[in-house]
Amino acid sequence: MKVLAEEPIGNIVSRNSHAADIFDNFGMDYCCQGGLSLEEACRKKGVAVEDMVKILENLSNHPEKETIAFDNWPLDLLIDYIEKKHHRYVETNIPVIKAYLDKVVRVHGKRHPALVEVRNLFYTSAGELTKHMKKEELMLFPFVRKMVRLALEGKSIEQWPLFHTVRNPVNAMLQEHDAEGSRFEKIRELTKGYQPPEDACLTYRTTLAKLAVFEKDLHRHVHLENHILFPKALELEKKLSA
Repeated sequence: MKVLAEEPIGNIVSRNSHAADIFDNFGMDYCCQGGLSLEEACRKKGVAVEDMVKILENLSNHPEKETIAFDNWPLDLLIDYIEKKHHRYVETNIPVIKAYLDKVVRVHGKRHPALVEVRNLFYTSAGELTKHMKKEELMLFPFVRKMVRLALEGKSIEQWPLFHTVRNPVNAMLQEHDAEGSRFEKIRELTKGYQPPEDACLTYRTTLAKLAVFEKDLHRHVHLENHILFPKALELEKKLSA
């Protein structure tokens, strides 16, 4: 138990993607705060680490629950997956959630003023995420794809991009991920874990459900980049530079 309790929660999810659902259920941020040990993450959320270890060990003892080994994927394939699944999801759902939030604020905002702040936070997040994804798609990802091709061809890097080293955009992306993680932590807090109040109509409940799914997707999205794509891209750059 001690070994698992001391392991970073980001590593646990990298090894078994189903652990992400467990951490989501307890409100644990395994992407931006993936460096926390399981024990630290449990302490932060007031969860008994012994109970969490049992849940995770039980998960590992069920091989019929297939898990995707993203850690073994080629980087160019992982980038394709991130763009087509997570970037596309964000782009598609931002206008939908904005429309829902505008409606519930108009109808319920006076009785539930926290909704106004939730809407403002989401609007800010939507704008920042849109810019963030474009920077990845136009700058960072193309260079990582180029490095993958060079490695397959047995070549080294001869022409460096304007950002000089992958570490520069990666550090910027990590900071932006942290900002979005904090924003959604605040949204979760304001909505009491996306739980609708007793007087919530169907639109109100649907809005909260959509926000919860959006955060869940964001956690998986950021985890793939923070704990798999970025470290491997830095490692690949180091090999090609040598």
